[in-house]
Amino acid sequence: MNRLWIENGTFITMDDVKMVVQGHMVVENDRIVYLGEELPEQSLQQQAQRMSGSGLVFMPGLINTHGHAAMSLLRGYSDDEALQVWLEQYMWPMEGKYVDNDTRVGTSLAVIEMLKSGTTTFVDMYDRMDIVAEVVEQSGIRGWLTRGAIGLCSEEEQRQKLEEAINFAKNWNGKADGRIRTLMSPHAPYTCPPAFIEKFVQAAHDLDLPMHTHMSETAAEVEQNVRDYGCRPVEHLDKLGFFSRPSFVAHAVHLTDDEIALLQDRNVGVSHNPASNLKLASGVARVPQLLKAGVTVSLGTDSAASNNNLDLFDEIRLAALIHKGVSGDPTSIPALTALKMGTVYGARTLWQEDEIGTLKVGMKADFIALDVNQPHFFPQSDFISHLVYSGSGRDVRHVWINGRQVVEDGVCTLLDEERILREAQACFKALANG
Repeated sequence: MNRLWIENGTFITMDDVKMVVQGHMVVENDRIVYLGEELPEQSLQQQAQRMSGSGLVFMPGLINTHGHAAMSLLRGYSDDEALQVWLEQYMWPMEGKYVDNDTRVGTSLAVIEMLKSGTTTFVDMYDRMDIVAEVVEQSGIRGWLTRGAIGLCSEEEQRQKLEEAINFAKNWNGKADGRIRTLMSPHAPYTCPPAFIEKFVQAAHDLDLPMHTHMSETAAEVEQNVRDYGCRPVEHLDKLGFFSRPSFVAHAVHLTDDEIALLQDRNVGVSHNPASNLKLASGVARVPQLLKAGVTVSLGTDSAASNNNLDLFDEIRLAALIHKGVSGDPTSIPALTALKMGTVYGARTLWQEDEIGTLKVGMKADFIALDVNQPHFFPQSDFISHLVYSGSGRDVRHVWINGRQVVEDGVCTLLDEERILREAQACFKALANG
């Protein structure tokens, strides 16, 4: 049995019953067994590793609901381009040169960055997913993983990609002590023929798995969907049965009121990617309207190639700010709502509200500690405000996932950071010169 007793800390629980607790938390193996203002009972104090919470704020680990980890190798390779130019002229040609080691190193680099900035769960859509899963298993992070598939290829290649996606989903779901979960993911309506998407839907039914895809990221994509299929992407995916499975979509920037209502009716979550959408000039999603309609909205970074960092605190701050500016309403996304988008709503998007996203007894011990003994956290008046508007991932000092400490004093405990950084530089150099 492993037992950790954190004494005299400040805990942002993200639980509406009591949002801030000044006191103590006890973790036993992979679960929180006590959280309260009073000392834990004597039996919980016994044989416990004790840790002082002084100068630290503890909160649930952040949940990144959309990304492509291995693309971290392409950070800074192409900036300030429109999405289709960026993809077709820069990203896809470089990704076409990837070998297994590039995926391994790029994913490892991304996982280091996410862990050190407080992300404990991430969603990843890419290929060579067995390699991604191995990195997840080794690093201690929690991953929702899916073999994303572009269907602009021959029927033989489509069959191969679908088979890869199915085999990966079967082989890895529930592995790594339950930290790995799998999904089915056709890349997007504009990159996948309807019949190809339908095959993924059928596979998701057969395997009883959720689904994820890119959707309505740009106005041009929506217009193309209307030209090609006579309807907008939301209706198109609905007709193909995509939303008959538990599902969530990335971006959803360009939506009508009717589309928002349909997403709510089908219980489809939206992963809001504010930094990537701004950088690629894709637009600003209608998040206040989505939330008002009852759609669950979480946060994603997208890849480090379009962001260019994986610090989810950046997304939380952007989500709180840009909708104020666009709407002219300073109350549109309050700080607490933005913080929930990075925690509670991320867990809800992944159907994991009973496991992660809040600190309370019975929940998984996925939590982070931030050093608040710094000028930008003073005066210590409202930690929720400070975390959203003043804090960043660089303030994270410690990270626990499944009760195991995976970052200690800012250093990953299960990954060789120095070696991975060195290899990432070498991989990029080889790709750029290849």
